[in-house]
Amino acid sequence: MANIRDSLSHTKWLCKYHIVFTPKYRRKAIYGQYKESIEQILRQLCNYKGVEIVEGHLIPDHVHMLVSIPPKYSVCKFMG
Repeated sequence: MANIRDSLSHTKWLCKYHIVFTPKYRRKAIYGQYKESIEQILRQLCNYKGVEIVEGHLIPDHVHMLVSIPPKYSVCKFMG
């Protein structure tokens, strides 16, 4: 079995998802001050929901995130 790291009261889980999202029309808007602000906002939102950011990259026209989401949240609920 894989390295099971996290657990809830009746479950052990290892759920990692690669999420990519882009600005509207894939504009190259993620740079400079926006890049720092977006990073802080994403970290705050993930901490609020109990989601761990394993790895993340901010590219000028899109964002890559590898996150570990608890099974109590669906991916669409987390992204919403």
